[in-house]
Amino acid sequence: MHVLDPRVAGVIVLASSAVFLFVKRWTTGSFLKGRPEGGGSLWFTHVFNLFILAALNPAIAILLVARRLEALDPTVLDPGRTPWHLGIETGGILLVLAGHSLMCWALVTMRGYFQVMGKAPRPTDRLFLSGPYRLVRHPMYASLLCLSLGMAFLTRSLAIFTLFWVHAGLILNLIAFEEKGLRRAYGERYAAYQGRVKKLIPLFY
Repeated sequence: MHVLDPRVAGVIVLASSAVFLFVKRWTTGSFLKGRPEGGGSLWFTHVFNLFILAALNPAIAILLVARRLEALDPTVLDPGRTPWHLGIETGGILLVLAGHSLMCWALVTMRGYFQVMGKAPRPTDRLFLSGPYRLVRHPMYASLLCLSLGMAFLTRSLAIFTLFWVHAGLILNLIAFEEKGLRRAYGERYAAYQGRVKKLIPLFY
């Protein structure tokens, strides 16, 4: 049993996803652009990210609207209606909205410089230090984790919460790979940026 009306929650997630897809198409010219570089783990991360964005989140939102999520996911916890669980579900929606908003902000900041994950900087690329990049070094990856965690909180699903931890591990591995290329491309300038701005969570990490 959900504390929030699942239909309302599902509609909010679908609307937020639609806005993100519009911004992605407007800023990059494509919903799916480019292919990742690197080994199999980066390809798996790329597919996993697409799965979260284009398949899992919309599917969960549709199941919420149809009030069918709990019937299909036996790992959904049913703690009853309490203020604590209202806070968890509300926090989940806020994380989803924050994730899509942060991703849109990063896309608008980068515009034509956007590259699919794992690619080394091109000679024409520049190091972004403005917009969301003032807050964290990897706002797009932070936004993906906001989406994963937000959907776990919103649904109270142990399965989705497990997917969040898998997603976090994949993202951290990807960041380590990308930052090697960024240090090669931008040298001391990027090293100074690393020392000044946190990786994923402002002021903390």
